[in-house]
Amino acid sequence: MTHRTEARRAPRETDGAAASRHDRYGTLPERIRPQDMVETRPATTPDPARDTYNPDEWLIRYCG
Repeated sequence: MTHRTEARRAPRETDGAAASRHDRYGTLPERIRPQDMVETRPATTPDPARDTYNPDEWLIRYCG
């Protein structure tokens, strides 16, 4: 047996409330490009002393 219910109806609104709601929610927001959503910056500041390569460092560490 199927039980049917009546559809609920929203109360009538005044034209002023409907107009103000349409002004606020009637259009989609401005589109944001994916390029504008990402910020790239280095995780740490570069340290030039740490990044220098010394080919004889292994001699100093292991043989010295």
